[in-house]
Amino acid sequence: MSDLITALQLPDPDAAYHRLVDAHRGLSEEQSADLNARLVLLLTNHVGDLAVLDQAIELAKAKRGS
Repeated sequence: MSDLITALQLPDPDAAYHRLVDAHRGLSEEQSADLNARLVLLLTNHVGDLAVLDQAIELAKAKRGS
């Protein structure tokens, strides 16, 4: 079983953030939500580890109250 990596892995996190924001530019709220869902599914498949997915879900759920 792998553990979720929470340490920064991106060499340029600002560029990654801007790419995500730019991907949503011009989309309706529904289209933006659909894009997010497709991204989550693609990246989940890339990770390929249900234990890591479970850890990510728990961390994301814990952060929503922050």
